[in-house]
Amino acid sequence: MSARPFLLAVPVVIIGWLTLAPTAVEPVSWQPPEAPSQKTGKFKANDDLRDIQRIGDLDLHGPEALIRDDEGFLITGLHDGRVVRTSLDGSALKVLGNTGGRPLGLARHPDGRLIIADALRGLIALNTDGSISELSKSSDNLAFKFVDDVVIDEAGRYAYFSDASSRWGYGDDGAAIMEHGGDGRLLRYDFDTGETITLMAGLEFANGVALGPNENYVLVNETGAYRITRVHLRGENAGSHDVFIDNLPGLPDNLSFNGSDRFWVALYTPRNPLLDAFADYPYVRKMIVRAMKILPAPIAHRAMIIGLDTQGDVTANLQNSSSDSYAPITTVREYDGWLYLGSLKQNSLARWSLANLPASAKAASAK
Repeated sequence: MSARPFLLAVPVVIIGWLTLAPTAVEPVSWQPPEAPSQKTGKFKANDDLRDIQRIGDLDLHGPEALIRDDEGFLITGLHDGRVVRTSLDGSALKVLGNTGGRPLGLARHPDGRLIIADALRGLIALNTDGSISELSKSSDNLAFKFVDDVVIDEAGRYAYFSDASSRWGYGDDGAAIMEHGGDGRLLRYDFDTGETITLMAGLEFANGVALGPNENYVLVNETGAYRITRVHLRGENAGSHDVFIDNLPGLPDNLSFNGSDRFWVALYTPRNPLLDAFADYPYVRKMIVRAMKILPAPIAHRAMIIGLDTQGDVTANLQNSSSDSYAPITTVREYDGWLYLGSLKQNSLARWSLANLPASAKAASAK
């Protein structure tokens, strides 16, 4: 029997599967701004993120987020639901608790509790005795599906947190971003009353959250729109929102404020020109979603961090595209002259000395 009919049938079957296979993803047409250059300008590709030190226990699977406690230990949440505390050299590893879900965002409450944005369980608290308390699972009668990050005000009254999507859960982040359905939310939980309110809806995969200077505003990363949105909390603009920075060169994940003059933003991966090109073609994007079930997601391996001043202007651009780079970076926090890094995919935490910051970035910080 000739192999020719079989060979001719193969592409027909593939095309048929790409066009007809069932999928729940219903892509929405949109038009992203033209991606900024990474050959020149403020986002020019570089390898400044060299000399990264891997720290903590070297068997931490998926330390997505991190914070540091008063004793200098690092706390992070792992794929298996554990929340652990580790010394820099990894010699002292302690399990603080297990959420039974996927802890993604961490914040410390003044009363000693660890407040956790858990993708599967919602907003929860890890109490000092190791027990877990559920704080919030819905807002406006709409259940959370993908709670992602959290930050707490200095007084301990409010937790600001994100629900990446009310339609797609943890593990379906690719589907949520490809759909571009605008079902993410920024929320606020009141520790005094137990009430949760929605500060802003319609976000494109709401991700990292950070409070600005004097807690005048809160920022939220919109991963699927390549931008950071600001919601004003105080002053004459209270209750309104605007774009803090738009048209980022990659997909923003978590962000943090150093308490003084700079926000640090972790970019999960550079933007994909092919996906941008088909943003206005939902049918083609649906085909790509089907293809992603059997092919690797189009995610480039590159460590990427940007620094922003309190006006949203870029003050630092740190990258590394080498095969052994610490990537993807999902969290950046500044402590005592170091940037501490977390990653959804790596098996350790890491840090990078700010002494290595390029002169231009140092000068921008000094202004």
